[in-house]
Amino acid sequence: MAYVLSYDIGTTGVKTCLYNVTDKIEFVGAKKRDYKLYILDNGGAEQDPEEWWEAMRITTSALLKSTEISPSEIKGISFCSQMQGLVLVDKEGNALRRAMSYMDQRATEEIKKGIAYGIQIAGANIFKLLKSLYLTGAVSSSVKDPVWKYKWVEAHEKDLFKKVYKWLDVKEYLLLRCTGEFVMTEDSAYSTFLYSTRKGSKGWHKSLCRIYGVNPNHLPKLIKTTDLVGGLTAKAAEELGLAEATPVFGGGGDATLIGVGAGCVNPGETHIYWGTSGWVSTIVDRQLVDTTAMIAAIVGAEENKYNYFAEMETAGKCMEWVKTNIARVDGFEEMIDIALKAPAGSSGVLFTPWLHGNRCPFEDPTASGMFYNLKLETTRSDILRSVIEGVCFHLRWMLECEDKKIKTSDTVRFVGGGAVSHTICQILADILGRPVEVVADPRNVGAVGAAAIIGVGLNKIDSLSEVRNFVPVERTFEPRTQDKERYDKNYREFKMLYKENKHMFHKIAKIH
Repeated sequence: MAYVLSYDIGTTGVKTCLYNVTDKIEFVGAKKRDYKLYILDNGGAEQDPEEWWEAMRITTSALLKSTEISPSEIKGISFCSQMQGLVLVDKEGNALRRAMSYMDQRATEEIKKGIAYGIQIAGANIFKLLKSLYLTGAVSSSVKDPVWKYKWVEAHEKDLFKKVYKWLDVKEYLLLRCTGEFVMTEDSAYSTFLYSTRKGSKGWHKSLCRIYGVNPNHLPKLIKTTDLVGGLTAKAAEELGLAEATPVFGGGGDATLIGVGAGCVNPGETHIYWGTSGWVSTIVDRQLVDTTAMIAAIVGAEENKYNYFAEMETAGKCMEWVKTNIARVDGFEEMIDIALKAPAGSSGVLFTPWLHGNRCPFEDPTASGMFYNLKLETTRSDILRSVIEGVCFHLRWMLECEDKKIKTSDTVRFVGGGAVSHTICQILADILGRPVEVVADPRNVGAVGAAAIIGVGLNKIDSLSEVRNFVPVERTFEPRTQDKERYDKNYREFKMLYKENKHMFHKIAKIH
């Protein structure tokens, strides 16, 4: 028996999962607790690190009680967490302010001053872009990137900024709370765009710090995802109700470990994630970037493996929004049942899932959601189904953008909350025109990935390349052809909606 605890630190809450790692990763139990996302009028999006820790404390206690597992039986702890947050801490490890979420987009002036000036390609100064591309294979050209959050605090909270000791991401702050160590895993470091992947200069790079105006002393020690960070401190153990010195491993970001939990760990394997946000990710063995479509190969969980990663900001969040504001029903199942009363193609209604701007295949924080082609005869079912189809259309768009540079897998694995619904799985398969595989327990694949990290750290799993053997496929959805023509027509129109309306997005954003 090797019981391990995986903390899945999401945008809306923490899910604490218990697994037994033997010749498979066996789910034992889970507890979830929500916390707040503070959306500010100036484009800010923040979370309170104390709320993360409190949610961990409560769920850990409840999980051990419900499973009757003794703290001494827990052999390891790790994390899968949201990425590109900014947690600034002092020398004692105290968070100096609320964490800035990956969704935070207030640093518009900072990005203009920092990189969006002069001769530009893909929104970045050409000289800084070329230097960054050479060292990292990417460039920080999104207002939501953490370096611009860092610069925003430096510009607007000067007294607080003087107290900064280290810059951490979400998971790294929690590793600090557990072990007292200031560290950052390589995948989180890469997402700061201050981490060089070049052979001979791998790691934090002073040239990148100069480009972006970052104090290199603020950057923590680098570790690998499977590294042992340290043992649980006496204080953390008491607060969490666990045994002191329980091994704590590095873990990874959600963009890294959800793929691992999906069993996509080797080059050419593609998965699609539908959670609060959404993405398409394919494992590649080299770095590449598509600056026109805002897709880059980011550092993966294993050495010399990268995730060719295309992201949309709101996927499941669109479903939550429409359930609350339009469907007005108690559960998602009821809403999906109503949506199914509409025909494929939603009677011509199109929905754009850009409720908090968009990243790929275009970067625009002013892009907005809209319903297109509403008529007097449009029904609530048409509207609800168009939301599902709109998210699927955008996922198809990102998948096809990836195919311009690499070969994605003919059959894709689908994970996240959206994959729980067989209706959504089938609509996705129909719109993609590809088979869609769903693994067992698709909602908790991030936690499975974190459990795999512990398994490798404890030598229970030989390497992360073997994890696919631990993640069985539960069901496959084959694409149906009867609605292909209708979906393809709507998809062509969907892709035109941003081009035809982007000037209005910018115009309205200036007014409001």
